[in-house]
Amino acid sequence: MKDVAVVGFAQAPNVRRTHGTTNGVEMLVPVFREVFDRTGLSKQDIGFWCSGSSDYLAGRAFSFVAAVDAIGAFPPIHESHVEMDAAWALYEAWLKIRTGEVDTALVYGFGKSSAGTLRRVLALQLDPYVTAPLWPDSIGIAGLQARLGLEAGLWSEKDMAEVAARSRADAAGNPYAQVREPVEVAELLDAPVVADPLRAHDIAPVTDGAAVVVLASAERARDLVERPAVITGIEHRVDSPALGSRDLTRSPSTEAAARAAGAGEVTVAELHAPFTHQELILREALGLGAGVRINPSGGPLTGNPMFSAGLARIGEAATRILDGTAERVLAHATSGPALQQNLVAVLERD
Repeated sequence: MKDVAVVGFAQAPNVRRTHGTTNGVEMLVPVFREVFDRTGLSKQDIGFWCSGSSDYLAGRAFSFVAAVDAIGAFPPIHESHVEMDAAWALYEAWLKIRTGEVDTALVYGFGKSSAGTLRRVLALQLDPYVTAPLWPDSIGIAGLQARLGLEAGLWSEKDMAEVAARSRADAAGNPYAQVREPVEVAELLDAPVVADPLRAHDIAPVTDGAAVVVLASAERARDLVERPAVITGIEHRVDSPALGSRDLTRSPSTEAAARAAGAGEVTVAELHAPFTHQELILREALGLGAGVRINPSGGPLTGNPMFSAGLARIGEAATRILDGTAERVLAHATSGPALQQNLVAVLERD
């Protein structure tokens, strides 16, 4: 089976609100152009297209079909879609190349969160018999998770604030981030509580946004970039959707995915943790030591575009290899409430 490498990554700026349509076309067209300019590829060179988005979020059926307008009507394309973060669309595209069906693939994700009432929309993914009828929002569920960890002594509010402070400092040089102002830990701890025990800095700012990753077989990748980021392992696992049937202070699915992907030693890790305490859970599940650079891009705590933030973590991690600043990196994506489903990818310089 063919090895697969990331050869290109681009993303739209994370902004609170865009004026475009919910099918993402206005965000995707310039991002496609950017990634094609970087790789030297054209639409005709792409063997497979795969996207990740949400019809619930867009408020229309088959919104991903309308998004194909960003690609163009000609030439005809081979296209697929997943109704979740586009990191899982990347997994499908990875399989296409691995099995030899195509040599190149373009994966994209988009979400216009400002179009609707996001917290109510996300409640629709919960257990339909017991939990969803209560309409708990994502922040409330995360607050319960954070409180469990605090009461168990697994982390402190200071630990959570330190995650936020580091993320903002790292995002200072990221032009795509929504939040880029460095702040001291003490100042964060003085902020009022939003959803006990969470403060505003503990919660990722949900944004409109899009991300694009280009994959190629290792053989083709060597003709496109100097340092292809080869995906040496990728796996995703899922925990129970019933919040009361699992320990919310741990992430067994992340642990299992990391083992299956052969995580091991890495120097950089991009983690899709929409809440500060979830980064602490993921670091424990992945066995990341103090020497690992976590979210050098600032991570989702400085900009969290729905349905593309996980794909962006893979793209950001791959960028460290493409630009020569790292040799072996890890990327993580999550979907569902309280870290329910998790994907782990390991990338190495070819």
